[in-house]
Amino acid sequence: MTAELAILAALAIPAGAALLIRLCAGAPNLRETVTLAAATALFLAVLSLLPAVLAGERPGVRWLEPVPGIAIAFEVEPLGMLFALVASLLWIVSSVYSIGYMRANEEHHQTRFYICFALALASTIGIAFSANLLTLFLFYEALTLATYPLVTHHGDEEARRGGRTYLGILLLTSTVLLFPAIVGTWLAAGTLDFRPGGILAGKVSPGVATALLVLFMFGVGKAALMPFHRWLPAAMVAPTPVSALLHAVAVVKAGVFSVVKIAVYVFGLDASGANFEWLVYVAGFTIIAASIVALRADNLKRRLAYSTVSQLSYVVLGVAVLAPISVAGAMLHIAAHAFSKITLFFAAGSIYTAAHKTQVSQLDGIGRRMPWTMGAFTIGALSLIGIPPGVGLLSKWYMLQGSLGVQQWTAAAVMLGSTLLNAAYFMPIVYAAFFRPAAPDAHGHEHGDSPLPMVAALTFTAAGTVALFFFPELPMKLATVAAGLP
Repeated sequence: MTAELAILAALAIPAGAALLIRLCAGAPNLRETVTLAAATALFLAVLSLLPAVLAGERPGVRWLEPVPGIAIAFEVEPLGMLFALVASLLWIVSSVYSIGYMRANEEHHQTRFYICFALALASTIGIAFSANLLTLFLFYEALTLATYPLVTHHGDEEARRGGRTYLGILLLTSTVLLFPAIVGTWLAAGTLDFRPGGILAGKVSPGVATALLVLFMFGVGKAALMPFHRWLPAAMVAPTPVSALLHAVAVVKAGVFSVVKIAVYVFGLDASGANFEWLVYVAGFTIIAASIVALRADNLKRRLAYSTVSQLSYVVLGVAVLAPISVAGAMLHIAAHAFSKITLFFAAGSIYTAAHKTQVSQLDGIGRRMPWTMGAFTIGALSLIGIPPGVGLLSKWYMLQGSLGVQQWTAAAVMLGSTLLNAAYFMPIVYAAFFRPAAPDAHGHEHGDSPLPMVAALTFTAAGTVALFFFPELPMKLATVAAGLP
């Protein structure tokens, strides 16, 4: 299969799977087989593009040209390759987990769930392989619309309220801020195509470049920079597999991926005259403030949600420093956070399924009843804190190294201080789970771990978190090439 066909296949497989899943609505086993087969086929299609990208090629496809000079087009470069590999691999794992979760909890509307999940992955691949800002914008909006039914899955008032917040903030930021930034870039540069070194280089004054940067950074609402972050905790009303999709596989990763791609290919690492200093302070504030909220949250999913808000801004902070090694670290952190955070959300869903517990204060002694779940949770937590053997240590180290190298002391202080906050809101959970006496079960019965598909999925992602620590060569190779490092 040629690279061009592989790109088209990667876009078509999840979209076609959505149709097949609908046709299999009356046969759950067949429906889930289609989901797993499509997820595997997508990963293989994406993987087939890797040798060409590592060899320095940039395979691409142009679809059509709705506006003269602006095409809906796709190109596979190292950053997009890394994002697509992570998203497509985790779709397989998320599908396995979802089968166990949705059946064990007897969730309604399961067919709709799998359809929207597939459409979300199709949109994610479109974002990953976008060759220009127009293509990125179209698939970015498609991802918002595809995931809205997942956020409102339960259909009650709380779900509808969370869905309104989710849809309102993401559509508002993209239409009022992101789209004008794209139009401004087109007027200034005469192109929307992503280019190494930045398409705005030498085209605009520092003031205009900074104004566009502000619009872009806040316009990408999925990156959850404060004050445009409330959609993310609001979306926690969704089932746990949806939370995993939002936090690890697609939505927030599409946000920070877009931030990195815009910084590298629109502004360039010389910043094209734009002032990135303000972004250091906004990202730093988001990291610290979200960590403090997480520290005070008793609801486990809410704590994890605000942890995500904080961890996403590590990526933004690494980019704002503008040192190539910190940008490479930011790219690696996209993968590190994906594996670590999906493990934590899988564990939260496992606890809910087996023990019907949702609060941190209810988890005393649960590690002895659910050793696989809480063992995986511990690995994910250690990674996000930055403690070996989690890959989060490596990504944070590269970002810190870049900050120190350019004497960006504010960024360095935020990274070090927030590490202590990460430990303060994660380690008490681990301690309570394994070292405190078990609380009596509220339902008067003992429980073990969750169903096998769920345990298998969270064990795999925890193992992946450790594997990336010991074998980071592939993601670091893609990240360093994208950041312009030898």
